[in-house]
Amino acid sequence: MAGPRDGAGTAEGSIRLRRAEAADLDFVVATERMAHNDLRISQWPRERHEACLADADYAYWLALDDRGTPLGYAILRGLTDRHGNIALQRISVATPGQGTGRAFLVALADWAFAETACHRFWFDVFTDNAVARALYRAVGFVEEGVQRESIVRADGRRASLALMSTLRPEWLALRAAAAAN
Repeated sequence: MAGPRDGAGTAEGSIRLRRAEAADLDFVVATERMAHNDLRISQWPRERHEACLADADYAYWLALDDRGTPLGYAILRGLTDRHGNIALQRISVATPGQGTGRAFLVALADWAFAETACHRFWFDVFTDNAVARALYRAVGFVEEGVQRESIVRADGRRASLALMSTLRPEWLALRAAAAAN
């Protein structure tokens, strides 16, 4: 299933969304364990991914290039949240710095607001990840606050998380303005 941002542009060409399936978990787990993710995202055992993939509250997505090759994956949760809050649990691309992550995030938010009753699309990001925070602000997400030293990283150090979100009216206005330009 492609999302509304099918063909979203990146430095490498275009991406399209496809819902991930059990057969895609090898890619998900391998990408999650890449060195650039060591201190950025949690490392889940395959069994947890299998359980979440089967849970209606979660949606696993792949970003694909124009040949159908996976470039990254994302996990959304909260699809059954009665308040309309969908969280980006995780997003990771196999090769950072190519524009794929930006296009992927925009496509995911577009999908959430177009295909669900989502009112608030949110996530947290490590406060020391300045590049990601700048990217998220650049595409329209707002920092709501900081959870101080709320996570223990794989290396044992405590880290703080910035909460970021966009609301349906904000996102739709941004996308309408972008389409008009």
